[in-house]
Amino acid sequence: MKSKTWLLAATAALFAAPSAAQDDGNCDRQCLLDMADTYLSAMVAHDPSKAPLASDVVMVENLKRIAPGEGLWASLTGAPGDYKIPVADPISQEVGVMTVAPGADGKPVMFSVRLKRDGGRIVEAEHIIGNALSPGQLANLQAPRPALLRPVPYEYADSRGRMIWLGKSYYNALDNNNSKHSAMADDCERRENGFQTARNPMSRPLVTGNGQADPAFAYLGGLGCAAQMDTNMWEYISAIHHRRVEIADPVTGLVWGQSHFQHDFTKKDFELIGVPGTPVRHMEFNPFDMPAVHIYKVWGGQIHEIEAVGWTAPYKSPNWTDLTGQE
Repeated sequence: MKSKTWLLAATAALFAAPSAAQDDGNCDRQCLLDMADTYLSAMVAHDPSKAPLASDVVMVENLKRIAPGEGLWASLTGAPGDYKIPVADPISQEVGVMTVAPGADGKPVMFSVRLKRDGGRIVEAEHIIGNALSPGQLANLQAPRPALLRPVPYEYADSRGRMIWLGKSYYNALDNNNSKHSAMADDCERRENGFQTARNPMSRPLVTGNGQADPAFAYLGGLGCAAQMDTNMWEYISAIHHRRVEIADPVTGLVWGQSHFQHDFTKKDFELIGVPGTPVRHMEFNPFDMPAVHIYKVWGGQIHEIEAVGWTAPYKSPNWTDLTGQE
C-alpha cells in the first residue's frame, strides 16, 4: 500500500510540475507584440532601462554596432504614428516592427526594428533606418494598407513552413529575374520606402525623384510584382547576401525578411524583355549596397502585398554576421 501511495504521489507531482516548454519563459504572440511596444516606448523616452534588454544585448543600427542609448535611442523625438506594421513569431521568439516616427529634426523617419528574445530578455536588436522621405513617400506612410494587418481566415491560412518559403522565394525570383521561382498573386502590390513600385496606374502625373520621367520606368512601375521580374528589370542587382527569413506571423500572414543587396554596376546597360520601345535600359549609377527589410503578406499560397524599407549604404558594407559573428 505504501508503494502504491508513493507512486500516486509521484504521478501527481509529475503532472503538477511545469514542463520545460512551460517553464522556459517563451512569449506567445501577444507577449512579443507587447515587448515590441515596450521597446519602442523606451526608445522614445531615451531610457534603455525601460526595455527588457539582456546585459549582453547585441544591437546594430544601419550596419554599425551601437550601445543602448545610441542611434535611434537618442534621435527620436516622438512616438510612432498610425503607420506601424508588427510581425510576431512565437516559434522563433522574434518580432519585427516597421514604422514611422519623428526624428532628431522633427522630420519623420521610416525605420524597422527586429528583436529576438531569449531567457525573458531581448538578446538581439537590429534597426534599419530608411533613406530621407519626400512628401510623396510620406503620403503612402500615414497608415498601413488595410490588407496588411487583416487576419487571414482559416481557410486561406498557410503553414509556417509555406510562409517562410514564400519569403525566401522572393529573393530567389529577384536573383534569377524569373517570377516562377516564387508565387506572387496577380494583385501583388509593392511599396518601398513609401514609393509604390508595382501596380501603379499606367497613366499618372510625372513625379521627380522616383524615375517616372523615364517612360520605361513608368511602364515597369505599372506592372505587378511577378510581371516586373520577367522583364529582366532587376538585373542591375548583382547579389543578394545574408538573407534571413525566420519571422512568420500566424494571425496576419505576414512574413519578415531581411537581406543585403549589392549593386556593382560593372555595366550600365541592361536588356529589357517585353517593354514597348525600350529594349535596353541605361543606368548611370556608382556601386552601392542596400540593406533592407521586406514584409510579405501571404495567404492562399501566394504573396499579395509587399512593404519594404532600406537605405543606401557604401558598396561592400559589412552585414549583420560580419558585425556580430551571428547568423
